[in-house]
Amino acid sequence: MNITKISKCLINYRSIQHLRSIKTDSTKVESLTDTELIENAVLTVEEEEDNLLREQEIERKRNKSRLNTQHRNMLHEIKPYDEPQSWIHETVKYQRTMLGRYGLNSGVHPGICWPTKQDILEAEEFERISHPHTIPEMVKILNERKEAEKLAQQKRQEDIAKKVLKIDQWKKELNDKIAKREADALNAKLRKDRLVEEVRRHFGFTIDPRDERFKEMLEKKEKEEKKMLKEAKKKAKDAKMIAKLQEKQTEETTQNESKSIENTTKDNLS
Repeated sequence: MNITKISKCLINYRSIQHLRSIKTDSTKVESLTDTELIENAVLTVEEEEDNLLREQEIERKRNKSRLNTQHRNMLHEIKPYDEPQSWIHETVKYQRTMLGRYGLNSGVHPGICWPTKQDILEAEEFERISHPHTIPEMVKILNERKEAEKLAQQKRQEDIAKKVLKIDQWKKELNDKIAKREADALNAKLRKDRLVEEVRRHFGFTIDPRDERFKEMLEKKEKEEKKMLKEAKKKAKDAKMIAKLQEKQTEETTQNESKSIENTTKDNLS
């Protein structure tokens, strides 16, 4: 016999003893001994347990959904678990959820919805850290932010307007660059064709461009062409430098002559 059954027997026995102490016309209770009373209490408890098991078996057979108990309870809007099955079921958040969903039938005391002193202190600390500024300070910061955004937008609009004015110039520069690139490519092709023709004239007959002799002669001609271009660039640079020196010398001569004229004029005036 387990502890629960013993407790129920004691309760029944005490109930019968209480009946004995009350004045009654019933002689049936008075005639029973303590042993008989205990046996009757045990029989009563066993009958109650049998009835309870029978009802549970009938309820189980009636359940044709094959759902788990907690799922069936949720389907019928009953609290899923009568006893905690996990540490989560003992948390304040879960108990508040059960109270909000199933009301007083959840067995949760409504006082759990009110925050504790610790919760209030934590909320105040969070508010102090997340929103450190006062309302006037927040309004001032918001106005400064709006003003900065307005200035940034205005500056961007001005920049766009300036760039729109330069579109024609940029188009012209792009077209000039494309034309120069195409001209350079065309000149390179003409130069290559001219070198190929010179190599063929050198041999005096038509030769396959894949021939090694053709390739060697073409490479030689290209080197000579590059050397000539380099010399031409050097001569042009030297000529430009000489012209700049001459221009500078002319300016210095002009300045010296102007100074001499001024000095002569001053001497004559004095």
